[in-house]
Amino acid sequence: DTKKFSHSRSRSMSSSSSSLLVLGLVAALVLFVAHSEAAYCNECGSASYTDINAACSQYSGWSQECCRCIASHESGGNIHACNKNTDGSLDVGLWQINDRNWSSCSGGSPPCDVASNLACAKKVWAWGGNTWRFWSTCSACGCCSRA
Repeated sequence: DTKKFSHSRSRSMSSSSSSLLVLGLVAALVLFVAHSEAAYCNECGSASYTDINAACSQYSGWSQECCRCIASHESGGNIHACNKNTDGSLDVGLWQINDRNWSSCSGGSPPCDVASNLACAKKVWAWGGNTWRFWSTCSACGCCSRA
């Protein structure tokens, strides 16, 4: 019985060690892929945070509450936030302006500072009928049809 118990316990530990090794390899792969993705989408440089309230208050034509919620959900206040979409396009800045809009609002360059990202956000907001409907986070903020 003792040998059986020891053998069983030994196998259990070996199986447990193998599981930890596999888990470690999977975690390393996930971190590598995440790092590769982040490196690919580095249009604006390293993270730089701003006061969302101050950024939103630079334009009084829209709901400050919606602006703060959208910017918070889109970038967390990181003016250099950059995300690659599943269609291959890029969103950058505080309001995550899509690269398909850069030529219409920032001369074709990524709007990586608050002023240029704000100028683009105001245009996208106007194209949406002075609403937040073109932001994917508008539902979470309850702002899709609000100014």
